[in-house]
Amino acid sequence: MNRIVFPFLAAALALAACQQKSGSTSTADAGAADTSKVLATVNGTPITQGFFEEYIKAVTGKGSSELPADQRAQALDNLIRARVLADQASKEGTDKDAQTRGLIELSRLNVLQQAQSERYLKDKPATEQESRAEYESQVSALPKQEYHARHILVATQSFAQKLVGELEKGGNFAEIAKRESMDASKTNGGDLGWFTPDRMVKPVADAVLALNPGQYTHTPVQTQYGWHIIRLEEERDVAAPLFDTVKQRLDQVVQAKKIKNYVDELMKTAKIERTADPAPATPAPAAPASGNAASAPSGTPPAQ
Repeated sequence: MNRIVFPFLAAALALAACQQKSGSTSTADAGAADTSKVLATVNGTPITQGFFEEYIKAVTGKGSSELPADQRAQALDNLIRARVLADQASKEGTDKDAQTRGLIELSRLNVLQQAQSERYLKDKPATEQESRAEYESQVSALPKQEYHARHILVATQSFAQKLVGELEKGGNFAEIAKRESMDASKTNGGDLGWFTPDRMVKPVADAVLALNPGQYTHTPVQTQYGWHIIRLEEERDVAAPLFDTVKQRLDQVVQAKKIKNYVDELMKTAKIERTADPAPATPAPAAPASGNAASAPSGTPPAQ
């Protein structure tokens, strides 16, 4: 029999964080208004049907009535175990640790902002007109063309220029890429697949836009990865997605903008005092580079 493994700590502690207010109110006190049936008590603290239902919804997105009996029993056991562990944390002073208190407060803020956003949007659904306006705005900002190109990447300008000379004498671009390129796309003859210019580092994007299909750069292009020789294979119009296929996402964008405007208005009347600039975090060690230069975070496209 398949059994759900409930991530009980994350969901249960997030719910508990919402019930508490900066550690000033205990879960037992906060749950006093919950008059639903008590399912269990742990060290005198009740676990009510109402709290159980919130936990099930947070973990599964369903009501407890939609789960079989064994999974409901497992969920209650998870909550009991979470309460036992949380009580032990309080006994040992773990809840007083600065990092722990910070994480609890972040959980509380996350739950409350989500709850308040849902309350605000409850009677403000995205209308057809709003979603279509957002659609038109996004479509107008989309690139109108996409490009299919190859490149050869080498370490020095002089070697790149030597390969240009080989191409000018009739050399095959894909074969030279396979032989000389230091990019992972070399296995595909330097093929970068289809992409829009916004996915490219600017020097490469500018070079591609200056080419006609079948042409290549006779002057090598420099980026942080080295020196590129770029050949444009073909180009085509970008087809915008149909409104109906992206409507759900558009609705979410409209709702997100409503929340932003709501918070912007709240910010105008909130008493906010910035007393210091945040200190920069110590940078983590850089991860070793892997894959090809075209798939790096700089914006060049992955080989396809």
